[in-house]
Amino acid sequence: MPPRPSLLRTFKGPLVEGNPVTVQILGICSALAVTTSLDTAVTMAVSLTVVLVLSAAVVSLIRRHIPNAIRLIVQIAIVASMVIVIDQILQAWFFEISLRLSVFVGLITTNCIVLGRTESFARQNPPLPAMIDALGNGLGYSAVLIVIGAIRELFGAGTLFGLTVLPLAEEGGWFTPLNLMRLAPSAFFLLAGLVWALRSVLPDQAEPPETIPPDVPEGR
Repeated sequence: MPPRPSLLRTFKGPLVEGNPVTVQILGICSALAVTTSLDTAVTMAVSLTVVLVLSAAVVSLIRRHIPNAIRLIVQIAIVASMVIVIDQILQAWFFEISLRLSVFVGLITTNCIVLGRTESFARQNPPLPAMIDALGNGLGYSAVLIVIGAIRELFGAGTLFGLTVLPLAEEGGWFTPLNLMRLAPSAFFLLAGLVWALRSVLPDQAEPPETIPPDVPEGR
């Protein structure tokens, strides 16, 4: 059996080197949908991270008692239970943000990152490493959402967390909001640009070509 990685490496791996969004291209639906403002991006990021850590802990604790034939059903039930609790908390204390997040909090139940980590890591490791891995993946996901949400709100409305940063021209300032930043395609292009930038700085993240073109002698 290969040695288990250290807790520090387990935590740091998903932050940049194995980021679930920029490297594995998982969970991008929420990156496109809930990043129109920084507060919704932060709320979604915290919600997914909490659900991921708690679900990983529970799955790891009962991993030896889950029949293999129904393991996915059990994992989805655990994740859905956590999502219901988070959704009720948001509706009770952050009702306006909850309305703006719409169905995307509920869709955490089927998020590829959550199901992937509970299935591939939490089910095979003790609770502490499982929670550390879940926290690293949650923070890696959160970093991407927060960066995209900040850029979209700043250039789409001139604000961050609703507070004016760039004075608007209509209020006597100099900045004219870019309406494109409020639309979903802007998140797609920003995410693509972030992936390109990271893979330019860290070329190891780029996938090797599936096929290598044969050498063709140059015609004379």
